[in-house]
Amino acid sequence: MPTDRPQPTFILIRPQMGENIGAAARAMWNFGLDRMRITAPRDGWPNQKAVAMASGAGRLLDEAQLFDSTDDAIADCTYVYATTARDRDLTKPVLTPEAAMIEARDRIAAGQKVAVLFGPERAGLENDDIVRANAIISVPVNPEFASLNLGQCVLLTAYEYQRATTDVEHVTVSHVGDWANQAEMAALAAHYEERLEDARFFYPAHKGPNMKANLRNLWSRMPLTRADVQMLHGILRQMVRWKERD
Repeated sequence: MPTDRPQPTFILIRPQMGENIGAAARAMWNFGLDRMRITAPRDGWPNQKAVAMASGAGRLLDEAQLFDSTDDAIADCTYVYATTARDRDLTKPVLTPEAAMIEARDRIAAGQKVAVLFGPERAGLENDDIVRANAIISVPVNPEFASLNLGQCVLLTAYEYQRATTDVEHVTVSHVGDWANQAEMAALAAHYEERLEDARFFYPAHKGPNMKANLRNLWSRMPLTRADVQMLHGILRQMVRWKERD
């Protein structure tokens, strides 16, 4: 059974090698973390090479949740970090692992469900994954050799969370209502995209995909409650009704 320790969920996006999944599980358990999710592993699941590499952390693999897509894996999360070693053409907060895990600690103490995305070994997360995250974790590594192994990146992030939560008193920050999760944010984004399509906002057509990505990126930077999301849906519905009365 998973421990009851408050912690972020670590999500491996399209991992390629079973050995690296096992190394990630071992790295997590070194620091007492045991919430693992896996999306679309290249070599299928379960994976015996992952089990062998995990050594004493095989329980994490047994309890890992399997998903088909990034959207499915983050649907119930309220704040998501994406790890990347490359510069991205996206406007998002960029934090070191240390700063991110301090912030994650405080968000979890405030009742949020936090996740960290780790990309596949060959090239890391794609922009389509990163636009769904609220912030980026970037490791200050040698710019001439920036590549980190999946297990190393997980180990570094787990270590920083352990540091952030050791011998620290937590104060829970109150807020009105529950935080919106990623499924609710995705539905809000889809609602606005649909109505903006009707209004022919995405013009010219060839710029539409980038405009939609930028819009999703904007939503992901907003810390919204469920009440906020409901209000934004309501605003859009009312604007449409008003237009239709003309």
